[in-house]
Amino acid sequence: MKKHNYPLSYPLVLALVLAAGVALWTTQANAQTNATAEPDLPAVPYEYANISLPQHYLRPPVVNQDNTPANNPITNEGATLGRVLFYDTRLSANNTISCASCHQQSHSFSDPDALSTGFAGGLTARNAMSLADARYFQPGTFFWDERAATLEDQVLQPIQNSVEMGLTLDEMVAKLQATSFYPPLFEQAFGTPEINSERVSLALSQFVRAMVSYEAKYDVGVASNFSNFTPQENLGRQLFNGRGNCNACHRTDAFVAEESTNNGLDAVTTDAGLGGITGNPADNGKFKVPSLRNIEVTGPYMHDGRFSTLAEVVEFYNSGVQSHPNLDPRLRTPNSQPRRLNLTNTEKAALVAFLQTLTDDSFIHDPKFSNPFLTHTLYLPLLQR
Repeated sequence: MKKHNYPLSYPLVLALVLAAGVALWTTQANAQTNATAEPDLPAVPYEYANISLPQHYLRPPVVNQDNTPANNPITNEGATLGRVLFYDTRLSANNTISCASCHQQSHSFSDPDALSTGFAGGLTARNAMSLADARYFQPGTFFWDERAATLEDQVLQPIQNSVEMGLTLDEMVAKLQATSFYPPLFEQAFGTPEINSERVSLALSQFVRAMVSYEAKYDVGVASNFSNFTPQENLGRQLFNGRGNCNACHRTDAFVAEESTNNGLDAVTTDAGLGGITGNPADNGKFKVPSLRNIEVTGPYMHDGRFSTLAEVVEFYNSGVQSHPNLDPRLRTPNSQPRRLNLTNTEKAALVAFLQTLTDDSFIHDPKFSNPFLTHTLYLPLLQR
């Protein structure tokens, strides 16, 4: 038998190629389609409208935080259309960026980069906030500075942004009309095949509001008095709800704050946040507070992505809160100084452990939220011998 002098053993080559294929699949899953791609959708739509939420999502205060408007309830067909739009790079000027490029499912629909890269290579001004449980911010406003009055308003703004996706709404509609599959999807969702920006807004909003995360270790614990928690996780839970006072802002089981706040990131204003929208100096440095759901996978943290790890976030609240004039009173001591928790290393580690119980693996791997343009084929030319 003829021998071949390969620099690497064949099993090692096989392993490397398989790894490369998996890496390629993962990259594709997070964002990219192309201008001729068509979605692969199930014959029967996934269930988005009537999901089996646990009881702590169906009673106050969580249920009262739902910002779903009466004129845009979630439907299976509407959210299916929204899913296709969310992952379609046709919504950018050069067919390179989709909503999912900056809101990646594996990161609870946030961006692992501090700032997101737009269609022409430019960077966004702020970090891409996680979309998990976005429907449970009762005021219904969106973006870090709350400049969008509703989710229906918010979903169209990145498409038109000159850095992010770079399309006009008329250009977007024309590109969607040029496909064979969008008219039937619009008809299934809205009764007629007409494509317009209002319907795009409604469908994208339905898909985002369907992104409810409710199957974490924490949710199992709610029903069992947290008997499933380790001692470290229960210590973290007690600190979160007690001396740490974290639940003063993240008040409900959706872990979403009810208003924007200045959390003392800086002693002076470096980004006006809400104040830049309202023009009120008392709002300077205030930002919307996202849900802590899946916080373990949504780093880097804060509106500018300044913290890389949860340990850094906990240390900031432990010892680093700055005395900005608009600092939230909940982060001040009775003598108006920034609060210091003076946690031990054991306690800080316990807080991190508790926050990790909010990770919902089923949510970040659920196929109904995945890329419908993805082809799951791995090309392995080295195996064709």
